[in-house]
Amino acid sequence: MLSKKQARAFFLGGTLVTFLIFIGLTVYSLSGEQDQTNEENLTAEVVRGKEIWEANNCMGCHTLLGEGGYYAPELTKVIDRLNFKYNGNAEGVIKGILMSEVPWQPNGRQMVAYGMSEEEATDVIAFFNWIGKIDLNGFGEVVGVNRKISPLAKDKINN
Repeated sequence: MLSKKQARAFFLGGTLVTFLIFIGLTVYSLSGEQDQTNEENLTAEVVRGKEIWEANNCMGCHTLLGEGGYYAPELTKVIDRLNFKYNGNAEGVIKGILMSEVPWQPNGRQMVAYGMSEEEATDVIAFFNWIGKIDLNGFGEVVGVNRKISPLAKDKINN
């Protein structure tokens, strides 16, 4: 059993050590070598694409980097997935969907017809290209999922 003085010393020592570890990990995480944000590739088109994404509340249905709605497909690596599926023509497919004047309805789910201009669609594609290049630390492999191709799409492709 610890005396009151020993318990206080143990608590203060543990708190100090934990605080120093926290500060050390914070400095390490914020150091330049650990940057995984792909910030150096930000362009005006990417920023406009993000603004269009937000203005149209795309996250209400779609997921991006694990955040958002689960009604529609995850779009973090959408360019890679669609390039694989459509023989390198992902940008054309996405542009067609975003510029369509009629609702797009894959698998029984209906996507709003945004009727975007070509410039707006190009900006959204630039945003998707940029976000797809963010280093995810191998997240897909850790959880046993290939992030470039969903398990459901992989089954359809292989059959």
